[in-house]
Amino acid sequence: MINRGKKQLGIYVHIPFCVRKCNYCDFLSAPADAAVRHAYVERLKEEICRFEGAEQYEAVSVFFGGGTPSILKGEEIGEILEALDEKFGFRASREEGCGSRKESCSLEITLECNPGTLTEEKLRIYREQGVNRLSLGLQSADNEELRLLGRIHTWEEFQKNYEQARAEGFHNINVDLMSALPGQTLDSWQRTLDKVLELEPEHISAYSLIIEEGTPFYQIYGEGAGKEAHGGLSDGSRMGPEKYAPLPDEDTEREMYYATERMLKEAGLYRYEISNYARPGRESIHNCGYWVRREYAGFGLGASSQLKKLRYKNTDCLEDYLKGDFSKREFLILTKDNEMEETMYLGLRMMQGIDLKAFEAAFGVPLEIVYRKELERLKGQGLIRMEKGRLSLTPLGIDVSNQVLAAFLLD
Repeated sequence: MINRGKKQLGIYVHIPFCVRKCNYCDFLSAPADAAVRHAYVERLKEEICRFEGAEQYEAVSVFFGGGTPSILKGEEIGEILEALDEKFGFRASREEGCGSRKESCSLEITLECNPGTLTEEKLRIYREQGVNRLSLGLQSADNEELRLLGRIHTWEEFQKNYEQARAEGFHNINVDLMSALPGQTLDSWQRTLDKVLELEPEHISAYSLIIEEGTPFYQIYGEGAGKEAHGGLSDGSRMGPEKYAPLPDEDTEREMYYATERMLKEAGLYRYEISNYARPGRESIHNCGYWVRREYAGFGLGASSQLKKLRYKNTDCLEDYLKGDFSKREFLILTKDNEMEETMYLGLRMMQGIDLKAFEAAFGVPLEIVYRKELERLKGQGLIRMEKGRLSLTPLGIDVSNQVLAAFLLD
């Protein structure tokens, strides 16, 4: 059960290593040899040991993100968890309640994994060390689409790893999927959904591809593409846009979007956040923490933390981090306006929306007063609704969520 004398805390651990960068990836990650990875784990444990004020908190989730956390040895993941346990004193059970029901369960410990980096031995060690939720990065069940993305695995390798995870006792698995890929059609996207749903995962995260500046895909599909030579795809090839599969048009992307919600709902996964679907009781506790603005501590290269009104971000320089220089951080003191803005544009991502009484209790002023003009306009456009003491997006509002959320930024 929750310790009422302590504040709930989410813990994020960044593992910035991967086998190779994908063509769309702008995350803080890069390949590294085993010696560098080992040195990084040692520094992670040191940073965790130095964390101050741990006695004020009760950890409710741990999330290993990357990069590719599963590139580490199983024993290295165990060492990091042991360091966290020594610092925060993980409890055997707690009360879960960010989604549709409450239940007593063990601490949620999620590990992001990429097919092609998993083995039966690793999965066994993860289970032994307390990992109880996997997030598997599939993206597509079409091998040609995976090749164009620069992924290191095939659908068949993903399927094998998924079955191995089930055999090792993992009963809470998320599958990451990505639509609007180069060369992707509505039919191929629906085939991906069909194949994944046959496996009956507990959770699916479904995002549309975003062309990020600084990635190989930006050279092909970004602004100004085609004006100069292209290069540096993850497989070593060099292609101009005329030789590369086109992105789906806007109408096709919209059809993919609607097909996702329909097919997942029919399969028993309900939409609880704009891009996330779960079986009842299997919502991501860690990610829900961000959307409801639970405090969190981040460890590792480039990791962010938010403790009370203080937000800070670790250095992005691996060389500095490996030296154990944890002082090179960026700091921000959140203002009341910052916190209200975040409450709005994070909370409205969830289908349940924002509790009006909780907003007033937190900030000492009713939401309806702070955002009176915005609420009137958005309600008139049919983009938001206020029912049973909560503010949430309508189906139309979800369709244009970026536009709606931007309206709640304060000058």
